[in-house]
Amino acid sequence: MLVKRAPDLKYSDVTPKGLYMGRRNFLLGLLITTGAVAGWKRFGYLLDGPGNGSTPTKLNGVIKGPYSTDEKTTPENDVTHYNNFYEFGTGKEDPARNAKDFVTSPWYVSFEGEVKKPRKFTMDEIMKAAPLEERIYRHRCVEAWSIVVPWIGYSFSTLAKMVEPTSKAQYVAFESYYDHKQMPQGAYAGIAFPYVEGLRIDEAMHPLTLLTVGMYGETLPNQDGAPVRMVIPWKYGFKSIKSIVKVRFVKDQPPATWNLENAHEYGFYSNVNPNVDHPRWSQAKERRLGEFFRRPTLMFNGYGDQVASLYNGMDLRKYY
Repeated sequence: MLVKRAPDLKYSDVTPKGLYMGRRNFLLGLLITTGAVAGWKRFGYLLDGPGNGSTPTKLNGVIKGPYSTDEKTTPENDVTHYNNFYEFGTGKEDPARNAKDFVTSPWYVSFEGEVKKPRKFTMDEIMKAAPLEERIYRHRCVEAWSIVVPWIGYSFSTLAKMVEPTSKAQYVAFESYYDHKQMPQGAYAGIAFPYVEGLRIDEAMHPLTLLTVGMYGETLPNQDGAPVRMVIPWKYGFKSIKSIVKVRFVKDQPPATWNLENAHEYGFYSNVNPNVDHPRWSQAKERRLGEFFRRPTLMFNGYGDQVASLYNGMDLRKYY
């Protein structure tokens, strides 16, 4: 646009008021229309009511497990209605709405690869393999929000030892269930499915690494990873893979979905580290769901005493 100094301006150079107002009204109208569309979409959600997700059932005989934090737990409704589960949509409210009819029975989890006794576990076998423990864990999302949840399960190592990994097994690869008919929203997620994740074997066998079948005294809701998921409390939440169908013990570092999609932003290890920012935001502070103020992020999400030794000698800025 040509800008003239005031002494050089002529009356003919002045934009007519009608044209100016017309442009202004057009832009205003465009903003209003855009806002109205977004608002109508949100209003439609309100008319539908909150997504209910699946109907979990009560778990009996659950014992108090080790390692629990004494922090106040996050309200269950927040945890079950604010989720990342891209197979059911990329919005935080989408999974509770879209996963309610997800079929989780029958369900099998295959343990294979570098093991002496490969096998498929039914959910009944998984539920009965060890006493179920309630462990109140912090859970930190890479987007700088966090929750405190009473997860139910037992150490992943319990099942792993049953298949007897060989000395060649240096990593554990996990794979989620994916069915485009049940999860049509996945086509618009912008990432490849099935979702995959991986851990170094010493991380996977650490007693904190939880094979999880429930939360808040009940089985997992669909939107939170039913019927079985992982919870690795010292890592960012996307490492805690949901709705697992396959576990492979492998020699080499396995692929991990977000590391494949954008290695610059999502490292394989993905340990909670307030000193390593995400390229687009700081990780130094976090906000608990249901709270207004931010709090400092803890190294290893507060589990450093238990897990820091796993990374002795490693540059945690390089291996982020």
